[in-house]
Amino acid sequence: MRKDRFSNVYALAAIGKNCMTIVSDEFSLLTLTEIADKIKSESVSSLAVTEAQLRRIARLEPDLHAYAQVMETSALEQAKAADEEIAAGGHRGPLHGVPIAVKDLCWIEGVPTRAGTLVHSNFVPGEDATVVRRLRQAGAIIVGKTQMTEGAYSDYHPAITPSVNPWHADYWAGISSSGSAVATAAGLCFGAIASDTGGSIRWPAAANGVTGLKPTWGRVSRHGVFDLAPSLDHIGTIARSAMDAGILLAAIAGRDPKDPTAVAQPVPDLASALQGGIGGLRIGFDPLWNSEDVEPQTRAALAAAADVFTALGAHMVEIRFPDVSQAVADWVPNCAVEAAAVHERDFAANRDLYGPILAGVIEMGKAVSEAEYQQILLRRAIFRRDVEALFASVDLILTPVQPFAPLTLATIATLGEQPDLIARLQRYTCPFDMSGHPALTFPAGIAKDGMPIGLQLLAGQFQELALVRAGAAFQGHTAWHKRHPGKG
Repeated sequence: MRKDRFSNVYALAAIGKNCMTIVSDEFSLLTLTEIADKIKSESVSSLAVTEAQLRRIARLEPDLHAYAQVMETSALEQAKAADEEIAAGGHRGPLHGVPIAVKDLCWIEGVPTRAGTLVHSNFVPGEDATVVRRLRQAGAIIVGKTQMTEGAYSDYHPAITPSVNPWHADYWAGISSSGSAVATAAGLCFGAIASDTGGSIRWPAAANGVTGLKPTWGRVSRHGVFDLAPSLDHIGTIARSAMDAGILLAAIAGRDPKDPTAVAQPVPDLASALQGGIGGLRIGFDPLWNSEDVEPQTRAALAAAADVFTALGAHMVEIRFPDVSQAVADWVPNCAVEAAAVHERDFAANRDLYGPILAGVIEMGKAVSEAEYQQILLRRAIFRRDVEALFASVDLILTPVQPFAPLTLATIATLGEQPDLIARLQRYTCPFDMSGHPALTFPAGIAKDGMPIGLQLLAGQFQELALVRAGAAFQGHTAWHKRHPGKG
């Protein structure tokens, strides 16, 4: 067995239902569903799994900076309670007893929630966010709050150490849900809550070789979650498989009286995604959009994925995707106006606590006129209509997450000097925050430099079940999602 920085075996003895079970670091790289089955059968205890996770966090976190805060004491208490309840026959479902992480913009009662900022450094919420409350109801063990960029925008506050990509420290870990993706990829949790305003689930998921699910806007309540731009913010999940991401989403989704934008649309049985296969599913692709200015490694991954879907019985259907250039151009001022409104009071009172990037976007938002903003909203409505119209002829659409191979930190450091590179990075992500459509990002290859390549499936409004079903089928016939940092 290979032993290195990210896969050393650390054994703990724990009493299961009928035998002594050795819980090692290898358990930490199982999928959520795999560890959930072991906990349900009592072949391993939630306490033993949680202890192993916490010890792994203690060993790797100093290098990875995935967590803003580790909640060791409460996690152990939750795990003990889960074991007692399961032993008494009260198993709640696939998250019961499983260690999960939460992005640090979600409130947890009595726990500091900073959203990657200094301006909120002393904020301690008096209640749980709805997504946290629902995780608790499902029996999940919350092991900590994951690190993130300032206010969920595009850069870390200068006072905060960025999360590190566990595949290679010289490569980008994505933004802004970087901590959630790093923790999931490195085996520091079995899945995490994340958010996506312009690509913040999909970039980190692709960069760290994990699976990210951005649901339809309104599918998940935003109550108790710090806003960046409310009409663009999507609360979703990051996990090591599409099935895991779907199970997490099913637990947190649904209407919420505390959030009037959370829709009453019924939550599908995402755990059924493995049933029935994808025979006859229509997957659209735009050969021009998927290839123009797209690097060869990404094009090759797209072609290989299309072959897998075809072999599984899906029909690849050529489509013409609407021009996204205006939606990409409109995303920044749209986000800026809403961020300026969100931060209006704090920014006026504590301007010196803001980092330069978030402060810059707030200032930009204050300068956008009412007429300009209204025009953006009208264009956005037309774009949303045009995207939704595509799903009359196809069930899903396959695209890149980004048009180039994994990015180094050296390249990311030049983004401010390369507006064309920023637009390329946003081409396949922010348009679907503008339209509100759901998307699944999944590992689909390894680049020449050994870093993971992620692709994206899009679906019609509230069609997350189709995304999870297609992602699970793909992962049932490929092994990209089973590759881990340090494991090859």
